[in-house]
Amino acid sequence: MPGNNYNCVPLTPRSRLERLLRERELRKSFKLIQPTEEARDGSKEGEQFYGDSCISENEILGIHKEEEVTETSFTDRSQRQDERPSKQRLLVVANRLPVSAVREGVESYRLEISVGGLVSALLGVKEFDTRWIGWAGVNVPDDVGQRALTKALAEMRCIPVFLDEEIVNQYYNGYCNNILWPLFHYLGLPQEDRLATTRTFQSQFDAYKKANQMFADVVNKHYEKGDVVWCHDYHLMYLPKCLKEYNEQMKVGWFLHTPFPSSEIHRTLPSRSELLRSVLAADLVGFHTYDYARHFVSACTRILGLEGTPEGVEDHGKLTRVAAFPIGIDSDRFIQALELPEVQEHMKELKERFAGRKVMLGVDRLDMIKGIPQKLLAFEKFLEENSLWRDKVVLLQIAVPTRKDVPEYQKLTSQVHEIVGRINGRFGTLTAVPIHHLDRSLDFHELCALYAVTDVALVTSLRDGMNLVSYEFVACQASKKGVLILSEFAGAAQSLGAGAILVNPWNITEVAASIGYALEMSADEREKRHQFNFKHVETHTSQEWAATFVSELNDTIVEAQLRTRQVPPLLPNKVAVDCYSKSNNRLIILGFNATLNEPVGRAGQIRELELKLHPNMKEPLKKLTDDPKTTIVVLSGSSRAVLDKNFSEFNMWLAAENGMFLRRTSSEWMTTMPENLNMDWVDSVKHVFEYFTERTPRSHFELRETSVVWNYKYADVEFGRIQARDLLQHLWTGPISNAYLDVVQGGRSVEVRTVGVSKGAAIDRILGEIVHSKGMKTPIDYVLCIGHFLAKDEDVYTFFEPELPSESPPLPRAMLSKSNSYRPSSLPKLPATKTGSKAAKYRKQRSLSNIEKREIDQWRPKYRDKIALHEGSSVLDLNGDNYFSCVVGRKRSSARYLLKTSDDVVNLLSDLAEHSSSPT
Repeated sequence: MPGNNYNCVPLTPRSRLERLLRERELRKSFKLIQPTEEARDGSKEGEQFYGDSCISENEILGIHKEEEVTETSFTDRSQRQDERPSKQRLLVVANRLPVSAVREGVESYRLEISVGGLVSALLGVKEFDTRWIGWAGVNVPDDVGQRALTKALAEMRCIPVFLDEEIVNQYYNGYCNNILWPLFHYLGLPQEDRLATTRTFQSQFDAYKKANQMFADVVNKHYEKGDVVWCHDYHLMYLPKCLKEYNEQMKVGWFLHTPFPSSEIHRTLPSRSELLRSVLAADLVGFHTYDYARHFVSACTRILGLEGTPEGVEDHGKLTRVAAFPIGIDSDRFIQALELPEVQEHMKELKERFAGRKVMLGVDRLDMIKGIPQKLLAFEKFLEENSLWRDKVVLLQIAVPTRKDVPEYQKLTSQVHEIVGRINGRFGTLTAVPIHHLDRSLDFHELCALYAVTDVALVTSLRDGMNLVSYEFVACQASKKGVLILSEFAGAAQSLGAGAILVNPWNITEVAASIGYALEMSADEREKRHQFNFKHVETHTSQEWAATFVSELNDTIVEAQLRTRQVPPLLPNKVAVDCYSKSNNRLIILGFNATLNEPVGRAGQIRELELKLHPNMKEPLKKLTDDPKTTIVVLSGSSRAVLDKNFSEFNMWLAAENGMFLRRTSSEWMTTMPENLNMDWVDSVKHVFEYFTERTPRSHFELRETSVVWNYKYADVEFGRIQARDLLQHLWTGPISNAYLDVVQGGRSVEVRTVGVSKGAAIDRILGEIVHSKGMKTPIDYVLCIGHFLAKDEDVYTFFEPELPSESPPLPRAMLSKSNSYRPSSLPKLPATKTGSKAAKYRKQRSLSNIEKREIDQWRPKYRDKIALHEGSSVLDLNGDNYFSCVVGRKRSSARYLLKTSDDVVNLLSDLAEHSSSPT
């Protein structure tokens, strides 16, 4: 309708981006209709302040004015019912609750609000019904005390996890703060008394896993279907795995609030692989910046050997989405606080106190990663080189004490005090000193006033997950338009870098020069820089961060369900064996690589270059091949020599190089190559592959008779992919630019072969030869096809599908208790006909080998035998219940079923062998 502004927005979002944009607009509209009284929460009685945060008890309780139902508001809410869905429960799981408990009696506790950035971020997310799960910071060994504390916390929507002192010491003080935290901030593992420290790694990691399991037990106890579980930080990296073991359908997200180090740093961690796999159990993994997300994906590919994609990390078909979600602050609270009388009073006092001097500010925890000594040394160098500024600038450094009982932090405190004393002694006067250093935190009002009067903020973190001080400073600078000097190693540099002056805090000279540039910056430049940063801080709020993450998690679950539908269900072994035992003529088609070969670990990478039959596979294969009712075909891309070496002792059919060469083990090899096959391209492709093998360490190439394969499975993952892209470009612009060839890309390989060569096409030729050789009197009524094939070769799974009768009944559900229901062919159902597909000719009353009818096809064999079968026989008499196609390794596939590993193939073939009959 003309004039209807809402016509441009569809009722059902068609894409992820469209859905996110619509939800963002809805959140904005809800924000506008919130009561204005909420904006004045800063002046309410009963607020408690801690550090740089100001949170009201009502907010912790989750009580919001717009949720109070009155007669007048009920009508408005009912009108918006269609726009506002019922609230989804959000279980926030963090190491610490937003409150700390202090025991005052046997059944009495005093709760103190101890909020941080995470609590502030989640306060504004009002579209979810939030519950907090974590440790209350107190040891409660008795049942009476635990019940009392649980009851007290329940009123604040908090659920406690009870950790004893030993667990806290080993898990929190040990593994979290002594191992993970330094490593994630590039400080490395503990170096002192290295041997003794190494010995404690395992005990601390055991405690870490035990503590995470305790968190999981509490979550599982309170979990309700449909809840979103959001795990936070490095304390709970093992938690997603524990939760998924309880319930695979649980919606689990994990977010890291620190940096994630490069793979070279992370690989030094003894428990590196186990922690990575535990995190990958989550549905969505979030980081503050793209760099951290990139490092995580790189660690998963380099350490675990998994596949990194633009969406995240894929492990045998399961995709864990990895994305960056930069956190923000509640900018409105800081902006509105500047209008409060108490803040105005503090601002007036500060302006009078530092009149005539430029104010520089640093607000940090007294921590090794915050770069406080580097900041002070840079300021000292600036004063040395700029004598005119000595009486005109003052540095206010707020250093909030932390971990006072740790020797390293005590040493840092002494170092900072020494530097401050030296600088004030050198450049101070009787009336003024250049540095005002405070070893304490400021309340919210004092901090806002200090931000507002500051001319230059100095953030020199050596490594920081985000650093929200820079955001808070920008939010309070509407009138002053102060300059932000920001370390390039802080996560905030990714978002505020364009408006800030980025520095390397280790380069003292550079930081000193930046201080001078900031102090002398023109008003016009300050204005432009501030506007850029302010717009970002105002837009990317903490509430937007939390709402976006949870929304993305819900969306990821839906996408995962769609992907899961493409992943085949597990093969019901019992059903397959029962059908096998009742059939009269069976055909089993097996791949070799990753199906029948021996699995070899990292230590045996060189041995794996030469495929070897799994040792446990020999006995069942022997029994199966001796059964006169069973025909086995090993269909592989490997050369004739490899198949001869592994299968000569068995009575089976071997198809080498994707069916180009064929033989029964009791006969000679025959070729099915066309007479006019042109192989002139081989030498030029070989030269390209040789060149890239030399350039790519741990790669190799294999020259076969009808194809050439370059494999970079054991090369560095990222370098191998780059080389593969370069190799493909060389091929397409060079030796194969005008050739009639296929370039087939595998997971870590590139193969060049003649057009039309695939395992599905090979089955057509092989089946004809089997029919001719056996003089088949009984039709094939059971087909089992197992392999780990390239995508191009997956037509082998669908070769028989069009011939299955459309009226085939599904398998009984009782027989599929451990798998999904029967999965019919993805192809459209066809009427029961004897013609119309590759396999149709084998259903004719007098079935002929395909080779007999090849005159009209380009694939002319070099031999031609007449085939005579007994009249009345039918080569195929197959129904849906007796056809089993299985992919090995979990991935999206056109196969009907899934077998996870080659060990599962061993178990299946062993079961089949037990139901095989001996030769007469």
